Amino acid sequence: MVDGDSTRSVRAGRPEAEQHAPGLPGPTFASHFHLAGEVAGPYTYGRDTNPTWTLLEDAISELEGGGLTTVFSSGMAAVSAAMMSLVSSGDTVVMPDDCYQTSRALRDRLESYGVTVRMAPTAGNAQLNEVRGARLVWLETPSNPGLDVCDIARIAAAAHEAGALVAVDNTLATPLGQRALDLGADLAVASDTKSLTGHGDVLLGHVTTRDEALAQAVRTWRKTVGAIPGPMEAWLAHRSLATLALRLDRQTANALALATALRGHPLLSGLRYPGLADDPAHVLAAKQMSRFGCVVSFALPSQDAADRFLGALRLVTEATSFGSVTSTAERRARWGGDAVPPGFIRFSCGIEDTDDLIADVLQALDTAGR
Repeated sequence: MVDGDSTRSVRAGRPEAEQHAPGLPGPTFASHFHLAGEVAGPYTYGRDTNPTWTLLEDAISELEGGGLTTVFSSGMAAVSAAMMSLVSSGDTVVMPDDCYQTSRALRDRLESYGVTVRMAPTAGNAQLNEVRGARLVWLETPSNPGLDVCDIARIAAAAHEAGALVAVDNTLATPLGQRALDLGADLAVASDTKSLTGHGDVLLGHVTTRDEALAQAVRTWRKTVGAIPGPMEAWLAHRSLATLALRLDRQTANALALATALRGHPLLSGLRYPGLADDPAHVLAAKQMSRFGCVVSFALPSQDAADRFLGALRLVTEATSFGSVTSTAERRARWGGDAVPPGFIRFSCGIEDTDDLIADVLQALDTAGR
């Protein structure tokens, strides 16, 4: 039986060895397939299924601990499918008011369709107070960009008692950092653009569930709106899974080392990383996460200080998103939509040597403080 994360990452979704065949078959480029007679079989039309998607979906399902996975053209395509395919006019959706801003932007669309949306913060399990009468409870833990954490098992139990479904945006943790389905969620959702593929070169998302009816609803949504991934992107994503555990281990180690080095720095405020023993989310994060993720957040005194810091970094790319092998950082307030101060920095640790990364951040902070 295969239990180790790296072993599962390397083997996930790959076919049995076949003489003279590659270990991972190349992408299948096809808009249609030969289909004589009645409509039957696994591959009929390119918007429905593709052999390259199948291998990737099987791989992600293995990493999620079992279930049925549907892959999408982006993280937001997956988020939209999980929400829109499961609710109707008159239903109620509960969402975190501090989740990813584009997920929150779906509120207006849902309300325009006659769906009631209730908002509550991630911290303190505040969504527990909103589950009564809900059709869907949406969680994001750790939250992006604030890194607050909620108790998935506790909220899922309360939601299920109230007759609601539970979906968890597990983007920051990944399946190797947090098993949302094992903790009671009905759906695990992620933007695989980030840590799962991890090279900053693919847009992708997925939804995994262990309920066949939910999986069919999500898959039908993908078919009808056409939010399908390209076969090349799906193949690149599957190839990247082989190093997932290795990447996460280095990124998590770098994030903890960086957060530790930044503790007490006179220029910073609001340092957050769930892996720090004194972080407000640490006790709960340690209970439900096996890895604390690659993102560290903190605030500098002003927008100017943040810009000086970002401009002085030598090893770190100033870019949005997170989870890449390359460390990235950005002043998050530049996008608007998040309740963060002007100097708030979301820092994503890559796989650079730890000492080099910390030295670069510290010298950039010296520059920012001048």
